Amino acid sequence: MAVVLTVNAGSSSLRLDLVDPDPVDPDPAGPDPGDAGGRSGEDAGGGRVIATVHTERPPEPARSDQVIRDFLAGSPEPPAAAAHRLVHGGDAVRRPAVVDDAVLAAVRRVADLAPLHVPPTLALIESARRLLPDVPHVVCPDTGFHAGLPEHATTYPVPAEWRERYGLRRYGFHGISYAWAVRRAAALLGRPVEDLRLVLAHLGGGGSVCAVRGGRSVDTSMGFTPLEGVPMSKRSGSVDPGMLLWLLDGRLSRDEVEDGLERRSGLLGLSGGLSLDTRDLVKAERGGDRRAALALEVFCHRVAREIAAEATSLDRLDALVFTGEIGWDQPEVREAVTARLGLLGVAPARGANREDDGPVSEPGAAVPVLVVQAREELQLAREALAALR
Repeated sequence: MAVVLTVNAGSSSLRLDLVDPDPVDPDPAGPDPGDAGGRSGEDAGGGRVIATVHTERPPEPARSDQVIRDFLAGSPEPPAAAAHRLVHGGDAVRRPAVVDDAVLAAVRRVADLAPLHVPPTLALIESARRLLPDVPHVVCPDTGFHAGLPEHATTYPVPAEWRERYGLRRYGFHGISYAWAVRRAAALLGRPVEDLRLVLAHLGGGGSVCAVRGGRSVDTSMGFTPLEGVPMSKRSGSVDPGMLLWLLDGRLSRDEVEDGLERRSGLLGLSGGLSLDTRDLVKAERGGDRRAALALEVFCHRVAREIAAEATSLDRLDALVFTGEIGWDQPEVREAVTARLGLLGVAPARGANREDDGPVSEPGAAVPVLVVQAREELQLAREALAALR
């Protein structure tokens, strides 16, 4: 058995997995990096996680070696490859790429586009390369799934010279999660990926919405950085740029604005510091806490509004798919979001959580609602193997 080490550093967590890759990609040709793949009725590929560790935050760079070394100490054999999730590849890394010094240098040049994500990833890659010098390492950019976005979806209405000089454009994120969820949705619906029109909502510590036509991203809510779009656990999502200019005009420093938008906004800010966890907020709302109720109401309103906006990039809507920790595990959020989408023909999501991927709307719904568990570790293994082939 040859296993793949997958390294997934988020803004507020780290997950390491050892994946048995044999069942991961049943298609010997491998997936097209710009396509979710899949055929009518085909399982999206299972894969098997044989060991995992999940921490609440990425380690300090000085501890990266020890964290990976401790994890690998329990492996039945050394990994044959390592796959690293890269949140922002910019224009430097648009597809999965085998890591070398040139690739790392290119990633460092765009690290300031995702300051909460990319620096910890770089530290972990460097540690993993030191510990596993004879193993191929592959970076898999979250932005890769959106690399083929149409020009009208990537272009910001700002001065042309800004766009040309600084490379301002919409990149989109959560692509590894979306690639997996699209394949699973096709399998659940028993339809070819290329025939499907989907809107997907990845809701977790970070959150975004994506419109997919024929397996390819055609629009998405996150933009030049992972700060745009829907409110998140601690990040604000989209806010009025004029308000920020007003705050920066002698009222708050740049560092204060950055800290507020990146670390003290979203559900945490909406609830007045009560919690960034929807589970806590749902419980508090049931107890009559108005701050929790407001936080959930704003969050669900903004997610529903973004889903409706993304649907305008499609000629029809075949299903709405929830994924991510909140999307998978918070039925109250799903119900509140779908209750606002009747105009699109979306069936209300009802009932408790499922134990497996599948529908959470009534049978026969014109636009069914599905839940798909985020399995980024399996998609990372798929993409790394495809890049190595």
